[in-house]
Amino acid sequence: MNTIIQIIGVFYNFLWGDLVTLPLPGGGTLGLPLLVILLVPTGLFFTVVTRFLPFRLFPEMVRVTVEKNTGNDSGALSGIQSLIVSTATRVGMGNLVGVVAAISAGGAGAVFWMWITALLGSATAFIEATLAQLYKEKDPLYGGWRGGPAYYIQGLVNEKRGGVARKSILAIGFAISGLICWCGISQVISNSVSSAFKNAFHIDPLYTTIFLVALAAVIVLRKNATVKVLDIMVPIMAALYFASTLFIIFTNLDQMPAVFARIFQEAFGLRAVAGGAFGSVIMFGVKRGLFSNEAGSGSAPCAAATAETDHPVKVGLLQAFGVFIDTIIICSCTAFIMLLVPEEALAGLEGMDALQAAMYYHFGDFGVIFIAVILWLFSFSTFIGVLFYARSNVAFLFGDNWASQTAYKVLCLGMLFVGGLAAYTFVWDLGDVGIGLMTLFNLAAIYPLRKKALASLQDYEENVMKKR
Repeated sequence: MNTIIQIIGVFYNFLWGDLVTLPLPGGGTLGLPLLVILLVPTGLFFTVVTRFLPFRLFPEMVRVTVEKNTGNDSGALSGIQSLIVSTATRVGMGNLVGVVAAISAGGAGAVFWMWITALLGSATAFIEATLAQLYKEKDPLYGGWRGGPAYYIQGLVNEKRGGVARKSILAIGFAISGLICWCGISQVISNSVSSAFKNAFHIDPLYTTIFLVALAAVIVLRKNATVKVLDIMVPIMAALYFASTLFIIFTNLDQMPAVFARIFQEAFGLRAVAGGAFGSVIMFGVKRGLFSNEAGSGSAPCAAATAETDHPVKVGLLQAFGVFIDTIIICSCTAFIMLLVPEEALAGLEGMDALQAAMYYHFGDFGVIFIAVILWLFSFSTFIGVLFYARSNVAFLFGDNWASQTAYKVLCLGMLFVGGLAAYTFVWDLGDVGIGLMTLFNLAAIYPLRKKALASLQDYEENVMKKR
C-alpha cells in the first residue's frame, strides 16, 4: 500500500506540483504546475483561433440555451439536458470549499484570476464539446448517443491509419484515467457531506453516509433515472444559491464597491507584490478556475456527446456557457458571501468551517443549515453526474454489457460509503491524478482535431446565424 501511495504522490507532484518557478518583483515567486502551463496557453490559443468566441458569441450562447428543444430520438438528451448534466459535475463542493480556500490562501485577488481562467476556458470547452458531437455514436445500452474524448481520440487514430484501427493507447488511457478520477471523487463527496451534516445537524457520519449511498443507489442503478433527477435538482440548487447570494448582496449593497476594489487591487498585486505574495494570488485563482470549470479535462464532452441537436456547434456553445455559469456565477456567489464578512469574523477558520461561519454572519443559524443542504445538493449532483460520464468510458473499455456498467457503479457506491466514514487523502490525490492524466490525453487530441471544430463553427456562422 505504501508503494502505491508513493507512486500516486509522484504522479500528483508531476502534474500539480511546481514544475517551473519564476521570480517576481518584491522577492516573491510564481510556481507553475504542468497543467497550468498547458491549460492556460491552450485557453488563450483557442480564444484567439475562434476569434474571441466567449465574448463575440456570448449572445448566441444565451440564445441557444433558451431556444425551444426539438424532439429527440429515444434515450437521447436535448442540448440543455447535456448542459444540466455537465453543470451538475462542474458545480460541486469546489464552488464552495474550493473558492473559500482560494480566497483564504490567495486573497480577494484570486477571484479575478479565477474569472480570467474561466473566460479563457470557455473557448477550450467549446472546441472539445463540438468534437464530442462530431464523433459521437449510437448507444445500444442506454439509447440515444454516447462519446467523449476516448471516442474522438480513437477517431483521430482511425483517420491517421486510414481505417478502423485497434484501440488507441491514448484513448484507453483517457478512459481509464476518467474512471480513476470519478471513483476518487466519490469518496471526497461523501466525506464533505457527512462532515457538513455533522457540523450543522450533529448527525453521526454513519447515518448520513448510509442515507447518501442508499439514495444514490436507487438513482444510478436504474437505467435512465439520472437525467430525470438532475433535470430537477440542478436548476433548483443553483437558483437557491444564487438567490441567497443576491439577498446578501442587496442587503450589503453599500459595501460592493469596496469588495470589487479589493478584488482588483489584490489581483494586480498592489498590496501583494511588496509582501512577495503576488504569485500566490495568481496561482490560487488560476488553479481554482481550472479545477472548477474543468475546461480541457475532457469530462464535460462525455455529456456533450449525448445531446441530440441539429448542429454540433450549438452543443459547443452550450458547454462554453456552462463554464460561465460555473465560475463567473456560482464561484462568484461564494466569493461575495465570503468577502462581505468582516475578516475578524473568519479569523483562524478554513474550508467549510469558514463558509458556515460566513453564512452564520449573514443568516444566523439558518445560514449554517442552508449551506450544509446546498453542499449536499451540489455534491450529490456531482456524484450522479460523474457516473453518467462513466457510461461511455466503461463501454469503450469493456464493451456493451450491463455487467461492467453495474460493476463500476457498485465500486463507486462502495467508495461513497467508505469516504463518508473516513478521509483517505491518497484517494483525494488519486482523483487529482486522474483528472490530470485525462487532461494530458485530451489536449493531445483536441489540438490536431481543432480544424474540424473550427470548420463546424464557420459553417454555423455562415449557414445558420447569417440566414436566421
